[in-house]
Amino acid sequence: MIARLVCSLVLAMAAAGPLAGVSVAWAEAPRTAAYSLPDILTLAVQHNPTLAGAEGVVKQSQGQQIAAGAYPNPSVSGSAGRGAIRDPSTGTRVTERTFTVEQPLEWTGKRQARQEAADAGAAGATAAFEDTRLTLLADVKVAFYQLLFAQRDADLAGQNVTSVEEVLRTVHTRVAAGEATSFDSMKAGVEVQKAKKEVARANSTLLVAKARLNTLTAGSLGKEFSIQGDFQSPKPGVNAEALATQAMEQHPAVRRLSKLAEQAEHTLRYEREARVPNISLLGSYHREAGDESVTAGLSVPLPLWYRRQGEIQSALGAKHRADAERLRQQNELEQAITQHAQEVRTAQDQLQRLEGSSSKVPTGTRLRRSTQDVRAEAGSKFERV
Repeated sequence: MIARLVCSLVLAMAAAGPLAGVSVAWAEAPRTAAYSLPDILTLAVQHNPTLAGAEGVVKQSQGQQIAAGAYPNPSVSGSAGRGAIRDPSTGTRVTERTFTVEQPLEWTGKRQARQEAADAGAAGATAAFEDTRLTLLADVKVAFYQLLFAQRDADLAGQNVTSVEEVLRTVHTRVAAGEATSFDSMKAGVEVQKAKKEVARANSTLLVAKARLNTLTAGSLGKEFSIQGDFQSPKPGVNAEALATQAMEQHPAVRRLSKLAEQAEHTLRYEREARVPNISLLGSYHREAGDESVTAGLSVPLPLWYRRQGEIQSALGAKHRADAERLRQQNELEQAITQHAQEVRTAQDQLQRLEGSSSKVPTGTRLRRSTQDVRAEAGSKFERV
């Protein structure tokens, strides 16, 4: 979870540029649609149900915000029916009716606390939506590069099979010529089996990576699709301290928890203000056979024994929990930024060493695979920072 939060921080600071157009296509579907990373990000935002659920929470909190600001809001009741005078009977018959209007007079501090709590809840829901969106974008980018790497890995595994099969044929020729033993032929055959097993593993990983990316877009990519893009080298000079400072100020997860703590504070203030009960103004009109009246009244509850101690204690506990959750999130986010920044620097150093070695041995398949492996790992770590 923290890795996703850290990844969403970088997406909030700067959007990734367009990727170079190196097409990666599947052999069984040569004419399928090819998607770039920006295309897939757009589809994920449009179709992913997690983001739609977060948007629903925002609309729900906005409705609660409207309800909290509804004032005045009087209640009106009425009743009517036929009536007549019986003792003594005069023959008078009328439609007897009663109408009552009641308007609670809420104290200003109480109403203000309720409205501010609703405002903080709406702001927190908006921050949660932003957090969900950035997390989704981060997941899509990681899945995209994992799929790209899986395709490259499968290609290299296939090349490795070709190489070891050529070695096996050479060994068979040498055995036939008496220049090698049958044991050498057996060892070469084992290497071929290992290489074929590696191909099966790489193809399985490729299918899993493809399914994961399609799941993040809610299946909008289809069963058969291709991607186009290339690996990007991580930006040099990752500053963990600067990232942590920006995270505390800008990260939507921190803002969401800050608004949650603010909402809990306003709720606590509301419960304390609610110890003084609201006063209600009453007015009624009554008409019956032989009588008509207009009355006014005042309703004042008297809480002599119970003064909302339970509600106040519950709100106080919610406030303490929200403050603790915000502090925990800040600490974990700072720790995760430091960890992943160091991992990026380590991967960059290893990548430089491997690229230098691969330039000296251009035909080394295993060395080229190790170089791409580290490049993909470095890119993935950078996405998380």
